Amino acid sequence: MKTIRERLLQEMQFRNYSPRTVATYLSCLTGLSKHYNESPDKIDLERVKAFLHHSVLNGCSVSFVNQTIGAVKVLHEGVLKRRWEPLSIKRPRREKKLPIILSQQEVKSIVTILPNLKHRSILTLGYSAGLRISEVINLKVNHIDSSRMQIRVVGAKGKKDRYTVLSKSTLDLLRNYYKMYQPKDWLFSGMKPASQYSVSSIRKILKQACEKTRINKKISYHTLRHCFATHLLEQGTSIQIIQQLLGHANIRTTSIYLHVQQYKLDQVISPMDIEL
Repeated sequence: MKTIRERLLQEMQFRNYSPRTVATYLSCLTGLSKHYNESPDKIDLERVKAFLHHSVLNGCSVSFVNQTIGAVKVLHEGVLKRRWEPLSIKRPRREKKLPIILSQQEVKSIVTILPNLKHRSILTLGYSAGLRISEVINLKVNHIDSSRMQIRVVGAKGKKDRYTVLSKSTLDLLRNYYKMYQPKDWLFSGMKPASQYSVSSIRKILKQACEKTRINKKISYHTLRHCFATHLLEQGTSIQIIQQLLGHANIRTTSIYLHVQQYKLDQVISPMDIEL
């Protein structure tokens, strides 16, 4: 007889959930179970609602509420075969924080400051193609299409594939990198050729580059992706095209860059001065 956890894990695997979603949902149900000191299949929806209300009062995030509801729904519908009744819960308001954006000069100084060719290639790809850190470590040699000047991103967020732009300067850099490192499968391998480069190592590379350039802004690898989108927008690229390059399902996600782009104020004409 399989345990509730094993049955839940199997159900999520059948639904083809990503490993990250599986881990998050299991964690949410573990927290719910510990709160009541009871197996999650014994906790009814009213007590789930009470737990979430308690969590909201104690400052939990919108994501936590949504993830817990999602986990409970899979448990009730998929594992326990119960009728699902949507939980009416007042979510905490999301903070509308704008991403930190670097100037093009700041970005170029970061991606070129390090002497190591592999490190420069990893940072350059994040900015030049608008890639997430997970997408960079999952790149394979055959994902670089120099004939079409595109990069194929496989199994990205939401398990979706897409194509993004391959810049000429990035291609030149990657060709030099390929000659030096001769990657076989993964474009960026770890200590062992068959292993992927680690996320923690990339974060260390970026931190080192920021220290060398003396850029003190609080940035992450994802900041390079934000800069890619914002700088494209400032150059006049259609927001719909940027949406496709980033792999956003909803254009509302992409629209945040409208709030951080820089406008050339000397080219803005007041409506008072427009002749009717």
